[in-house]
Amino acid sequence: MQQVEEQQNIKIKEAARILGKSEQFIRIGLQRNIFPFGYAVKMSSVWTYHISPKKLNDYVGGGKQTK
Repeated sequence: MQQVEEQQNIKIKEAARILGKSEQFIRIGLQRNIFPFGYAVKMSSVWTYHISPKKLNDYVGGGKQTK
């Protein structure tokens, strides 16, 4: 089994910071399948989120560095 060294998931807070949007904006966009960089899954009454670092990076412009 190959080890993955990169970060597997970006937190909502970090994605919001990178995109300059609110955390709620990111959550709702993922829940409605608007964004191409992650998924939202409702488990009972709780939502869980996955944001792909690679897909988020591609979405914001590839190799663009963010502070």
